[in-house]
Amino acid sequence: MYEANYSEVSEFVFLGLSTYRPMQHFLLIFSTLFYVVIVLGNLLVVFTVTFDSHLHSPMYFLLANLSFIDLCLSTLTVPKMISDLYSGLNTISFQGCVIQIFALHVLGGSEMVLLIAMALDRYLAICKPLRYLTIMSPQMCIWLLVGAWIIGLIHSVAQLAFVAHLHFCGPNEIDSFYCDLPSFIKLACFHTNRLEFMITANSGFISTGTFFLLIISYIFILITVWKRSSSGLSKALSTLSAHITVVILFFGPCIIVYMFPFPTVPLDKFLAILDFLITPILNPAIYTLRNKDMKMAMRRLSNEVLSLRRIS
Repeated sequence: MYEANYSEVSEFVFLGLSTYRPMQHFLLIFSTLFYVVIVLGNLLVVFTVTFDSHLHSPMYFLLANLSFIDLCLSTLTVPKMISDLYSGLNTISFQGCVIQIFALHVLGGSEMVLLIAMALDRYLAICKPLRYLTIMSPQMCIWLLVGAWIIGLIHSVAQLAFVAHLHFCGPNEIDSFYCDLPSFIKLACFHTNRLEFMITANSGFISTGTFFLLIISYIFILITVWKRSSSGLSKALSTLSAHITVVILFFGPCIIVYMFPFPTVPLDKFLAILDFLITPILNPAIYTLRNKDMKMAMRRLSNEVLSLRRIS
């Protein structure tokens, strides 16, 4: 279908992060180690929340799904980058590039909605504690998750609808290590300035709007707690600091890209590394190292595993 609609271009070539071979060796080791930590850290969060009954609450349900999405985002790009650094074959098929763009936007859109759901959860837990369990029922959590994936899917389809009519017949080099939509559009056969502006405005509006909505909601929560009891402000701030940090880590690179729609290539690559290698590590670290319940659950899980090994 894509070959019929688009063009003669059958594959794209990634220019990668560096052409300097010693730097490539360093990047190979760096990305491999970080990806292993990403997989282990996020799977640990998912398994701990799944198998520890003490964590079967809305907040940890949403946290486990956030870790799952972060793991998927990294898996879409980092293993391919590692393979390219090792083999030197920096190519991807046309269909593979389109699928990667589609999946990245589905996951990115879903994570945005999931972060909003987590902000709603904290608002209800802190400001409406008596109604919290009634509103954030298991059914509501499922609906929030389903809604996040549906909105992510709609967002991705809408983005790709902008480029459905493009033809690719010339250059096929992408100066990155993955297929991102702006770089993909620039390789089209005709001028795409208006299209680039529309996509940038669309994604920029969604990202910036969501970010400020989340920050305003956290400020509203803190003001509400402060009015009720100034002593509870520090506890609320401690609880929300992890959420605020994750929001800044996720939306920061997006906002920089859309505030400056034509960033320099080094900045673009740095932001991509931040998105796919750094943030997915920091998310589980922030939520586990600062959370007593998660620490206790991990100890219980490790003790159960050790006891099973001794019995076997």
